[in-house]
Amino acid sequence: MSVSRSGSRVGVWLIGARGSVATTVVAGCAAICAGLHPPTGMVTETPPFASSELPPLPSLVFGGHDTVDCPLPKRAEELAAGGVLPPGLPTAVASELAAADREIRPGGPLPGDTRDQEALISAFAADIQDFVRRLGPTRAVVVNVASTEPPPTDQALPPSTLYAAAALRAGCPYLNFTPSTGLHHPALATAAAESGLPYAGRDGKTGQTLLRAALAPMFTQRALAVRAWSGTNLLGGGDGASLADPAAAAAKNAGKERVLADTLGTPPEGEVHIDDVPALGDWKTAWDHVAFDGFLGTRMILQTIWQGCDSALAAPLVLDLARLTARAHERGLSGPLGELGFYFKDPVGDGPAALAEQYAELVRFAERLRAPGAGGQGRADGGAGEER
Repeated sequence: MSVSRSGSRVGVWLIGARGSVATTVVAGCAAICAGLHPPTGMVTETPPFASSELPPLPSLVFGGHDTVDCPLPKRAEELAAGGVLPPGLPTAVASELAAADREIRPGGPLPGDTRDQEALISAFAADIQDFVRRLGPTRAVVVNVASTEPPPTDQALPPSTLYAAAALRAGCPYLNFTPSTGLHHPALATAAAESGLPYAGRDGKTGQTLLRAALAPMFTQRALAVRAWSGTNLLGGGDGASLADPAAAAAKNAGKERVLADTLGTPPEGEVHIDDVPALGDWKTAWDHVAFDGFLGTRMILQTIWQGCDSALAAPLVLDLARLTARAHERGLSGPLGELGFYFKDPVGDGPAALAEQYAELVRFAERLRAPGAGGQGRADGGAGEER
């Protein structure tokens, strides 16, 4: 097990730890640390973050919760067969995958589980605390990368909120990379505010919405009137299956629509449709059709097609977020990390919606994470370390 240059470890506790994204996170981190692949897609490995004292990748240790029992090495082999992971990588990082798999605990609630909500939260929190006690990381960050769940329809806390409550109870910063409720549930508002912990989310911005956040400001800045913006998503895998539920799809689409409304000033006509195509597996296709008016009302059209592998798009962002949030926790920051909106469709806290502005804010945040007295450009707020 590798450690950082300072000898300390940082835990990354993944909700949905045997899913495609989590498996790609663990395998990808191991591959980068072994020098087998470059850190492509990791913003935190670019020059603006070099002096932020983020936890080095070799210092990360992984565990998590899941309701399935397919071992990580086997899941990695399946992803390699589907072209998500490079051929031979599961064998090359087999020991790291096995080590992470040993730290995965049963999630829930499963059918027939008679435990009440309090018992589930206590059990999940105990799992995280045991992980920290045995492996000895200086801190651990909980990241939800499970499949999307429908919005809650009754008073019962949804699974994502049970895990978020467990993270708070275990004293861990929390990141929601999904559109599921998680920490957004009103029942956790007081606990989150009083926890003194940083948190961020929700719903990772990996494809269609990333493109929208980059393109929508172009129309505003060039004074072009967007009349309609429609889209279609074709995807398979676990997300495709879960998003076949109209309620889950609505939760997903809310973030996509928010980006356009916030950037353009008003939501344009048009909807986003999500179709489950199991044959696509972890690959997705997103098509957008933008109708806009130019000078003298001339009508024009922009069409885009985005084709990508969801797990490979998400994994580097999860590693970025875990490192940034762990460092924010080390620096004593608390509450919603709006500066991480660059990574999310529906970010917590206040912040811009346009991608370029979000990136600028993220770079300022990187400066803020530097240790007091560190060289460089200084801190964006004139002094980090205070709780927010």
